[in-house]
Amino acid sequence: MTLSAVGLLLVQFIVIIGLSRLLGRGMRWMGQPLVIAEVLAGILLGPSLLGWLWPEAMDTLFPASSTPVLKMISQVGLILFMFLIGLELDPRLLRGRGHASVVISHTSIVAPFALGAGAAYWFYPRLSEASVPFSSFVLFMGVAMSITAFPVLARILTERRLMHSKVGALAITCAAVDDVTAWCLLAFVVSIVRATHPMQAALTTLIALGYIAFMLAGVRPFLARLGARVASREGLNQGVMALTLLMLLASALATEMIGIHALFGSFLFGAIIPKEGGLAEALAEKLEDVAVVLLLPLFFAFSGLRTQIGLLNTPENWAMCGLIILLACLGKFGGSALAARYTGSSWREAGAIGVLMNTRGLMELIVLNLGLDLGVISPTLFTMMVVMALVTTFLTTPLLRVIYPPEELALERAVPVPLTPDAPAPFRLLFCVSHGQTGPGMVTLGQALTGGAQYPSELYALHLIPPSERASFLLRNTPESRGQPRADEPGPMAPIVEQARKTGLEVRPLSFMSAEPALDICRTAEAKKADLIVLGWHKPLFGQTVLGGTVHEVMREASADVAVLVDRGLRAVRRVLVPFNGSRHDRAALGLARRLRSCAGVEVTVLHVTSPALPHGRPTSLTLVQELFPESSGGVHFKVVAHASPEDAVLAEAATGGYELVVVGVGAEWGLEGHLFGLHRERIVRDSKLSLLVVRQPRPEEAVVPADESAGASPALRQASGTPS
Repeated sequence: MTLSAVGLLLVQFIVIIGLSRLLGRGMRWMGQPLVIAEVLAGILLGPSLLGWLWPEAMDTLFPASSTPVLKMISQVGLILFMFLIGLELDPRLLRGRGHASVVISHTSIVAPFALGAGAAYWFYPRLSEASVPFSSFVLFMGVAMSITAFPVLARILTERRLMHSKVGALAITCAAVDDVTAWCLLAFVVSIVRATHPMQAALTTLIALGYIAFMLAGVRPFLARLGARVASREGLNQGVMALTLLMLLASALATEMIGIHALFGSFLFGAIIPKEGGLAEALAEKLEDVAVVLLLPLFFAFSGLRTQIGLLNTPENWAMCGLIILLACLGKFGGSALAARYTGSSWREAGAIGVLMNTRGLMELIVLNLGLDLGVISPTLFTMMVVMALVTTFLTTPLLRVIYPPEELALERAVPVPLTPDAPAPFRLLFCVSHGQTGPGMVTLGQALTGGAQYPSELYALHLIPPSERASFLLRNTPESRGQPRADEPGPMAPIVEQARKTGLEVRPLSFMSAEPALDICRTAEAKKADLIVLGWHKPLFGQTVLGGTVHEVMREASADVAVLVDRGLRAVRRVLVPFNGSRHDRAALGLARRLRSCAGVEVTVLHVTSPALPHGRPTSLTLVQELFPESSGGVHFKVVAHASPEDAVLAEAATGGYELVVVGVGAEWGLEGHLFGLHRERIVRDSKLSLLVVRQPRPEEAVVPADESAGASPALRQASGTPS
């Protein structure tokens, strides 16, 4: 069957976007940015793999006749993307950063530019053609080595929670300066390459400077007035959107006619749009999905079709490729790190800044495609530089993890609470809030567990934000914003904070972006010295279990007790049911019940289920209960039930006893076991109409407890009995 031109284009869209997203899931799992997957997808669909293994399929999917269409659509996508990059570039980042940012940013441009330009003397006779002017080749090599991927760096900083640190502030400032400087240098190089005479290049440069002045002095004030009228997302109507797009296209056309490429016009127009007033964020939300998800992958596919790994077919070529990677790292990483150290940063901070500044990503690909289109670089050098961009971007996350490990970051963020020598250690709870519906039940549970002033306690509410590729998200999370939510987007933390305020419960909110939620929950718990981690729960998309996925990972890694709250309308805690058969998890559940009894005066019923085949006698669990509740004559009840199914016994008692909460330990006897993939159906959770608190105590070697008479007991049990944790 022969496809029409439109049909072929639709097939190309499906294949390119599908493969990019599929590889993106794998890259996310490896902690890599999505751009790595998109570049790899383009290379895999090109002559480097598909054309090598199955040339007929590549010729069918990407015939030569379709290349001009792909190129034109990808250029439209690039114009929109460069506009988004300009929107992300906040001029406030460039103000008041002091001596350090000036030295680091200039060094991170000068050092790699000098190395690239110096290496050009050796590469020119080997990788260039005689028709290419030597001056153009030298300048282009210097600029290509100087690029830092501002958008990728911003996303890495946000995901690693470094955006508001000293390292993050310096790195994002230097990257912003680098972006502006490098694009100005590249515009100058493009004007020289396109010019037929030095006077023409000088005239092009003067006209470009005049155009920049016109945009800053004439267009920016108009955009400021326009942004003031767009106070919300609804204010960006189709008329305003059409006017903005017309101005964007006109700016791109102007720079194309001047002779410095349309991309510079779109970048400049995005950069001058005021970031206050909501216009920039609203435009990003409108355009980024179309530009980044639909159109930009075509640019990667087009770049992949031009990348021919097979051209590196000799040891000499691979040695030159390795030399390019080495020079790129020496210039960016070495120059930035040494400059940061010279200006007063520690070696850890200087190393992190160097690694971040060495990130190149998509921005490098844009520069390389410009060079290939202008004929400044050969296909072989283009391939080498693409490999360099991939390697330097791929190395960023693992090197940053080694230099600035998450444990170190968690310790830096922890604020120690001074205690008087005779004061008991407070009982610390960490509530993990995933969505707003979990808030009210957690506040109710927090009130019952913390009690009054005679029971010192600290309550933290943690909300982890999943990673986002959206530019509009990054516009709200610059160092100036300090991560504060907008007034019209209170987020899931609002219900729990508001309800806690009304009831007089002090809650300390914590919120940051996390690509590893389970590990970050455990790290935060360790940093805050939490005695109990309480996780909210909502029904998963696949599977039935409470104890799968992130919950399973937290239970496996945490050194504190972990409890999962299955909230079915918990608004008061007066009567509590505790199934008990003596496991360490049951002991942790009993410890929480004792704390509820001590702090809130709840009525506790301990249910011991025996086998009908065993003779009746005094169960050993009763002795433990009497030891834990010696003073509670009327508030604690002990029931012994003979039943073949412990789960059915618990469900029957829960249905008829008038309880508000069931506190149950993890264990096979209750049908509750951790499963990573959430395929286990837990009947107590599924069939009970009551709210549940599923408790897991870490193994003794996992928990850090004092070597006293309470060793082996859970933190909640030790706290309830007055033993410091």
